[in-house]
Amino acid sequence: MSKIAHIEIDDSALPPPTPEIEQERKVAIFDLLEDNSFNLPARDGREVPDGPYRLMLAIRDRRLVFDIQTEDEQQAAEFHLSLGPFRQVVKDYFQICESYFDAVKKLPPSQIEAIDMARRGIHNEGARVVQERLEGKAELDIDTARRLFTLICVLHFGG
Repeated sequence: MSKIAHIEIDDSALPPPTPEIEQERKVAIFDLLEDNSFNLPARDGREVPDGPYRLMLAIRDRRLVFDIQTEDEQQAAEFHLSLGPFRQVVKDYFQICESYFDAVKKLPPSQIEAIDMARRGIHNEGARVVQERLEGKAELDIDTARRLFTLICVLHFGG
């Protein structure tokens, strides 16, 4: 299994992120680069360059773009995915995150834990959507999908 060695978020067409969103992005990028599993399988009978890869995520023309290059910046693949399948789970994730951040300020630990479990469940659902949308295009483990889902949420927030 190969990996992502560099990641860039193209948010140039989006409003500036809030400090909270910026922090989420930094943590997700750090975690992703520390540990990930990402491979491009051969497609349509064509071999794909081996990784490690450079990944650029963007939203262009209302589509999620995965622009993937080798470390020496040779084009490896580019996927344009519909945002539709992500919309509801991203919306649910932001709502539960808001509830969680509010709960941390005023609720007892048992209630915070229940909200956090729900938040993790929605995050896992988002990771499954990432894996489904990339099926046949890229092979990735659930932890990599979770971190990519966080970055997709960051992009969605501004998009």
